[in-house]
Amino acid sequence: MLPNLRLFFCFLLTVACLTANAAGCPDWPPARAQEEITTLQLQIDRWDDSYHREGQSLIADELYDQSRARLTEWRECFDSGLSAEPLRTAGGTVAHPIAHTGLEKLRDGRAVEAWLKDRGEAWVQPKVDGVAVTLVYRNGWLHQAISRGDGVNGQDWTASARQIAAIPQKLPQPLDLLLQGELYWRLSEHVQAQAGSLNARATVAGLMARKALSTEQAAGIGLFVWDWPQGPKNLPARVAALDELGFPSTAPYSQPIKAFADAERWRDHWYRSPLPFASDGVVLRQDQRPPAERWQAKTPYWSVAWKYPFAQALAEVRKVHFKIGRTGRITPVLDLVPVMLDDRQIKRVSVSSLQRWEALDIRPGDQVAISLAGLTIPRLDGVVLRSTERPELNVPLAADFHPLSCWQPTPGCESQFLARLSWLSGKQGLALPHVGPGTWEKLLKAERLDSLLDWMALNGQELANIDGFGERSSARLLNSFNSARQRPFARWLKALGLPPTGQARLADSWQALAQRNTEQWQAEAGIGPGRAAQLSAFFRDPQVLALSETLRVAGIDGF
Repeated sequence: MLPNLRLFFCFLLTVACLTANAAGCPDWPPARAQEEITTLQLQIDRWDDSYHREGQSLIADELYDQSRARLTEWRECFDSGLSAEPLRTAGGTVAHPIAHTGLEKLRDGRAVEAWLKDRGEAWVQPKVDGVAVTLVYRNGWLHQAISRGDGVNGQDWTASARQIAAIPQKLPQPLDLLLQGELYWRLSEHVQAQAGSLNARATVAGLMARKALSTEQAAGIGLFVWDWPQGPKNLPARVAALDELGFPSTAPYSQPIKAFADAERWRDHWYRSPLPFASDGVVLRQDQRPPAERWQAKTPYWSVAWKYPFAQALAEVRKVHFKIGRTGRITPVLDLVPVMLDDRQIKRVSVSSLQRWEALDIRPGDQVAISLAGLTIPRLDGVVLRSTERPELNVPLAADFHPLSCWQPTPGCESQFLARLSWLSGKQGLALPHVGPGTWEKLLKAERLDSLLDWMALNGQELANIDGFGERSSARLLNSFNSARQRPFARWLKALGLPPTGQARLADSWQALAQRNTEQWQAEAGIGPGRAAQLSAFFRDPQVLALSETLRVAGIDGF
C-alpha cells in the first residue's frame, strides 16, 4: 500500500475511533457528578497504592489507562480540578541520582504524526511491559538498584538485583555508570497480538517486592536498558556503548524512524512478532535531549509512548435488556456507549446468563471491561466501576419462562414469542425464504399475530396494507408463507419446538406421537427420563394441542 494511501486510511480510522469514543459529558447534576468523580478517584487510588506499594496489579494496564482518562474527562466536564498524582504513595527511602521521567501516551496515529513533525532524528523502541529500575555502578561494580518509586525516590532493590543474572554485577571497564531500564518477565516467542501481556508486569513487580528471590525466580527476570542519562549524546552511540558494556538487548530494539509510516511499521512488527518479553506499545525518542541533571519526574518532551490497540476496552452501560429465547432461557444484553475495539465498533454485549448478571449486578452507568472472543465476538470480562446510582430494573423471573411458556405475545412474553417465530421460519424449522425476525416484528407491530400460526391466514391485500410491506414484498412474502404448507411433517414438528428426540423413531402422524406416554418415550433409543418427560409434556400442552388442531384444519400433512 502506498504510504500516502495508508496514512489516509489511518486518518479515517482515527476519526472513526474519536467519533465512536467521544460520548460527551455525562448529563449529571453537580452533586452526582462530584460523587461519581470521587468514587472513580478512590478506585484509582486503590489501584495505585496496591501496585506501587505492594507490587500487586489489580487491573489490566490498558483498563487502568482508560479509567484514568475517563476521570480526567469527567473532571474537565465538571470543572473539578486535577486528578491525584498516581505515584504519590509510591515513593521510597532512596533518592534517584537522576529523576525517572514519565511518558505521555499519544492517543492515535494523528498525534504521533504531529509529534514527529520537525523532530529531526528520532528512534522507536518497544515499550517493554515490566517495572522500571535505576542501576548504579561504582568503579565497574554494581553498587545499587533503586525501584522507580515516584520518580524521585524509590525502594532499595540492590539485594534482589545481585541475584538476577540479567543484571551484570561487574562491567568490563571500571566505570561509574547510571542506567535506567526495565526489569521484565522472560517469555519465549511471545506474540503480543495473540497472547496479550499475561500479567507479566505484575509478576515482576510482585517478585521485586519480596525480601528474597529463589534461583528460579531470579532467572526468570530480564533487563532492558532504555536510557543512559549521562551517556553519549546520540542514541546510536549510547546503544553501541551499552552493547560493549554487557547490555546487548537494547541494540536490536532501537530503530531509526524518519516518518510516521516508519513508526507505524515497527509498532505493527513488534506487536505481531515473537519477542522475549511482553510489550504494550512503542516508545518514540528524539535523538537529542537535555542534560540529565535537568530531568524531572514528569513527562518529557523528547520521548512519548504509542500504545498497541486495546485488547480490552472500558465501556459505559446505557441500558440492560433481558432477551428471552425460544426455550425460556433469559439472556441479559448490555447496550453500551459505542467503543472501538481492534477495528470494530462495539455497541452491545451479552452477559451470557441471568445468573451471571445477578452475580455482577450490572446497572446503567456502570463501567465494564469488554474484549473480543475469537477476534470477532464481543465478550463481557467484568465490572470495572459501579455507578453511584443503582436504578431499579424490570427483571423477568426465571420461573415464569420455560419451553412451554409464551405461545402468545401477551405482556412480558413478546421476546420469547418472537424467538418462537424466528425459529419457526429459520433453517432449523420451515426454512421460509425472505422471512426473518424483521418480518415478524412488523407483523407484531401491526397486531396481526395473536398466536404462532396466525400468519397462515393472511392474504396479499392484508399484507400490502401493513406498514413496511409494499406490493412486491407482500407478494413474495405470501408465496413464502404458502410454501410452508408443502413442508413435510417432520419439519413442522421441529418448527413448533418439538424437544430433541435423538435416535427415537418418529411416527408420521401427530395422533400417534401424542398417544405415547412418558414410559413409551423413554423406551426409545437415546431418550432419558428428563427428555421423555419433556416430550410427553409437549404433546399434552393445551397451547400445543390448539396449534396442532389449527394445522389439521389447514390440511397440513401429518396433522
